[in-house]
Amino acid sequence: MIISLVAIGVLLILSAFFSGSETALTVASRPLMHQLESKGNKRAKTVNKLQKREGMLIGAILIGNNLVNILASALATSLLIGSFGEAGIAYATILMTVLVVMFAEILPKTYALQNADRTALKLAPIIRPLVFFLSPITFATQKLARNTLWVFGIRLDSDEDFTSKTEELRGAIELHQSEADDHKIIQNERAMLRSVLDLSEIDVSEIMVHRKTITMINADDPAEKIVDQVLASPHTRVPLWRNQPDNVIGVIHAKEVLRAIYNKGNFNIDIDLLVSSAWFIPETTRLLDQLQAFRDRHEHFALVVDEYGSLQGIVTLEDILEEIVGDITDEHDISLPGLRPQSDGSFIVDGSFTIRDLNRHLEWSLPDEEASTIAGIILHESRRIPEVGQAFMFFGLRFEIMRRQRNQITTIRITPQS
Repeated sequence: MIISLVAIGVLLILSAFFSGSETALTVASRPLMHQLESKGNKRAKTVNKLQKREGMLIGAILIGNNLVNILASALATSLLIGSFGEAGIAYATILMTVLVVMFAEILPKTYALQNADRTALKLAPIIRPLVFFLSPITFATQKLARNTLWVFGIRLDSDEDFTSKTEELRGAIELHQSEADDHKIIQNERAMLRSVLDLSEIDVSEIMVHRKTITMINADDPAEKIVDQVLASPHTRVPLWRNQPDNVIGVIHAKEVLRAIYNKGNFNIDIDLLVSSAWFIPETTRLLDQLQAFRDRHEHFALVVDEYGSLQGIVTLEDILEEIVGDITDEHDISLPGLRPQSDGSFIVDGSFTIRDLNRHLEWSLPDEEASTIAGIILHESRRIPEVGQAFMFFGLRFEIMRRQRNQITTIRITPQS
């Protein structure tokens, strides 16, 4: 009897070991283990190898766990039948159910769940030989399971993933929490992480400075007038055109102008000698590609053209960085507050305010596939040029036209509808 009791106790400990190992090794953070392995942690390397062969890992653990549980139940049944007769079967069933569920399942799995990474690092070296030893049995059972499911029309070899890795990351970002008390910090962190993933999906046309608001200079103007315009501009790089605004001949840098004036001693400088060649890019260029292009060419400024070669706007390295970290302003930037919260819970928004910036600031989810600005989405959804005072309901929001300049919507009041 004593030997049987000791054996049952050992088997329950082994069952707890298998249960905890299963939880820890499947829940352990893959990014953390990858980082630890890159720093030379051998246990993390073992965890990564086991996670890559997850099917073999789970199979081996289940075989071991069921083996010890069944053996422990058989010993307990035999022991209690000898003591209580046929009633021992009921006693053994109740007793082993309580012991297995409580001490071999709930307790070890709860601990492993709370300390998954640490537990996985400790148990991986022990589990790995067991997985290797049981691999023939595991392989045979997996093959049998696949064939059985195949009979019922269920195939496990499909290459189609339900979700992509990018979507998995997006889900993790949305679940991101922080110990910081300031909700604004968490909101900014989430916005930055989302923006990094979005770089490969956004065209430069969605973030460019539109040609209507670009500071451009006529190259045929007198040199003194060009210098005045360069100094008056808040930007260091200014496009130059000749004959017509679409005919951009190059870009002039304020530093080059000042250097020429210093060397010459007066304003009688040859502007054509200071102009650098313009870099034109299509409006369908992805931000991630353009960011890499800026790095490769060691340039910060590009002009955006459409399929007909017409100038649409400009995009800079700063524009792309702002797409990730938010607005970056310096002492020379002109402040354009396009979003003004109101006491009644509404927002006064400039028509040129981008949908992406609005979603970023307010954590909304307005679609930006068909339009890039708030005015654009109103035009797209209403299929008309609205009059001042008109209001529309889209996506759970009320858009009221407050100001219009000719055919351009300049100011909108947006009110969330509860």
